[in-house]
Amino acid sequence: MRSGLKGTFSIVAADVEAGEIGCAVQSRYFAVGSVVPWAKAGVGAVATQAAGVAAYGPMVLALLEEGLEPAAALDRALADDAARETRQLGVVTADGRAAAHTGGECLPWAGHRVGDGYAVQGNILAGEAVVTEMERVFVETSGASLAERLVSALESAQASGGDRRGQQSSAIVVERAGAAAESREGIDRICELRVDDHPEPIVELRRLLGIHLVWDALRRASLFHEPGEYAQGVKLLREALGRHGEEPVLLYDLACFESLAGDTDEALAHVARSLELDPQLRPGAAADSDFEALRQDPRFQAAVS
Repeated sequence: MRSGLKGTFSIVAADVEAGEIGCAVQSRYFAVGSVVPWAKAGVGAVATQAAGVAAYGPMVLALLEEGLEPAAALDRALADDAARETRQLGVVTADGRAAAHTGGECLPWAGHRVGDGYAVQGNILAGEAVVTEMERVFVETSGASLAERLVSALESAQASGGDRRGQQSSAIVVERAGAAAESREGIDRICELRVDDHPEPIVELRRLLGIHLVWDALRRASLFHEPGEYAQGVKLLREALGRHGEEPVLLYDLACFESLAGDTDEALAHVARSLELDPQLRPGAAADSDFEALRQDPRFQAAVS
């Protein structure tokens, strides 16, 4: 009986310049995000799959922290495993060194590719093109965050045939060194999304990532909600609007910063548009102290009424 074996494709990768490390995965398996992806800021990321053993994630990360090279960390973790030939793992360090292991008993097609800053791997796949396309798209995608590049890699893998049994779940986890100091949560994890059961889990993961990126922009802008720093918040939110389009919450918060910065006409235009797109924001806008400079303007009164 081999029901413990699951078809999976994944990518572990580092953005050394941004200080980010992460893993993304898809499988015809329920809640794959609870087993396969592991990451630790400043250390590395691990995917543990095929006859996956979740414990290998933190184990390999601990070995990397001890100073072992990625390949040596995999060898050490698997050394006493009698079923190591049923295992598949990929690992990358925060500075971009990578390695992978595909056991000889992983169900076909199974294999991996390793490059500077990434490892891609999969088993029970439609064919080798699944991992080669995943690699190609990750390497060629530029001007995007690590999380976006990881999801793009999954999309390309699925378009190339993916898991030959179909789809069920997907997940992504990304950490960034120093992020803990920038948020009230106090952790370095900047993105963790899971789709546990869905007919098109990567499509749903992309949708969730879009929401995450909008709210992450709002969170980062909130760090500048202090006198003398409003212009920074305005800049960040205008960039987010350029990337994500007319999201009501982005327009609303941008209007808040513009009002505080004295950009009255811009603030009025943006708050009016945000309330037009999402009328449920209207009661809050009417009482929001960030709009004190607009309070007596007939245009503002018309927008919130």
